[in-house]
Amino acid sequence: MDEENLLVKERLKKLEELRQLKINPYPYHFDKTHHANDLSHKYANLKPEEHTKDHVSIAGRIMTLRRMGKVTFLHIADGHGKIQCYFREDETKEYSHLKLLDMGDFIGVQGHIFKTKTGEITIAVTEFLILSKAIRPLPEKFHGLKDPELRYRMRYLDLIMNPDVKETFIKRYHIIKEIRNFLDDKGFIEVETPALQPIYGGAAARPFTTHHNALNMKLYMRISPEMYLKRLIIGGYEKVYEICKNFRNEGVDYTHNPEFTMLEFYQAYADYNDMMDMAEEMIKKIAKKVNGTLTVEYRGNKIDLSKKWTRMTMKEALKKYADLDVDKYTDQELFDLVRTYNLEYHGDLTRGGVMTVLFEELVEEKLIQPHFIMDYPVEVSPLTKIHRKDSQFTERFELFINGQEWANAYSELTDPLDQRKRLEAQEKLRVIGEEAQPMDEDFIRAMEYGMPPTGGLGLGVDRLIALLCGKDTIRDIIFFPTMKPEAGVKEQPIVTRTSGMPGELR
Repeated sequence: MDEENLLVKERLKKLEELRQLKINPYPYHFDKTHHANDLSHKYANLKPEEHTKDHVSIAGRIMTLRRMGKVTFLHIADGHGKIQCYFREDETKEYSHLKLLDMGDFIGVQGHIFKTKTGEITIAVTEFLILSKAIRPLPEKFHGLKDPELRYRMRYLDLIMNPDVKETFIKRYHIIKEIRNFLDDKGFIEVETPALQPIYGGAAARPFTTHHNALNMKLYMRISPEMYLKRLIIGGYEKVYEICKNFRNEGVDYTHNPEFTMLEFYQAYADYNDMMDMAEEMIKKIAKKVNGTLTVEYRGNKIDLSKKWTRMTMKEALKKYADLDVDKYTDQELFDLVRTYNLEYHGDLTRGGVMTVLFEELVEEKLIQPHFIMDYPVEVSPLTKIHRKDSQFTERFELFINGQEWANAYSELTDPLDQRKRLEAQEKLRVIGEEAQPMDEDFIRAMEYGMPPTGGLGLGVDRLIALLCGKDTIRDIIFFPTMKPEAGVKEQPIVTRTSGMPGELR
């Protein structure tokens, strides 16, 4: 029997002893008066060995445990910090029950505050209650939990053993809160759109599919909320946004997870220039609010968000960073570059499509500091207005930082006849397996009732959080990233029901 199984066996024995003592090892409630960090701050000015008569009650997980005969020390960690507890046989009720405790158990303690001669705020415990007996032992403290695979798979254990991880996710919460604050202050309203959609759209991505039994219909997990948010603009809302989960059936890397958090917002009577201004203002304000600085370290690069962000067209970027002046190339000469650079290209060769692939392969990785790359070809922008000065291009931009795309925005296409033509062209690409937009007749019908000039933007929230937290991968800022099944774990069978269980919410 290995060491962990021996420890589990020993803990199960202690669990049985507790029950034989008529002690419920999993009680229902405990009255807390404070959190650990509240006490550390409140009594920070106590002198060493100074005692108070202040009675406190806290609860948490045992993280350290030292038994010294008639005296026991342990540290309790709650959701806000950690504090030391001191037990004496002649002062603590049911002191003998401490022998049944282990690291990882939850307990509640009551007692008085004092400061040890070494200066540590401590609770002199008069009573304690076992709140949950842990069966599995925590990882050995010195080595902790370092293996990324285990950390992502067992995030609950990662949070217990690595306090900085918990702080990262608290920061995630504050970043999302500041996104909401920014947009709310601008007069936007937050809305909700379907996660299950009969027709997917709003991005070039492969969807997850499912089947609704009651209606006997195929449904798709949302790849974007775009088409529904635009319907709301058509319906009369002028400023809307949604922070939602999107689902794309794609690979996993440091910027991709099949399930991810997206922000999209739309503003009537605005264009992509307004969206550029808003994106820069929003990210700068959030960075300053949560980090106190506009400089971040990300994947080995120092990113300076403080300066005015560079704005250039895709053609200008190709000329500057790849020494390709595409205006000097004929269509055939441009197409030949696909073979010259050994580029992966799908579908019929088009001038705009080749330009985009050249940009992706030769330029993107060089865009370290913030760049707005504007004016994408019509062929790769099916939901975007034609550029007001050049009909080969659209009023679209993408934001690049550290060689990766962070946001995508348009002067939204509002001409229903043009929109139909472009979706029809996309539909043809889907026949040959492209990740293209399907035709959406209801969306076209909605546009035919009239859609005002509109600017829209989509931002990868997980990527933004990784940037502002200085994390190399979004897996470090997603609580439960998508993982392969553990070895030996069988796939669960699909169980269907036609009616609910008694008392089930329908």
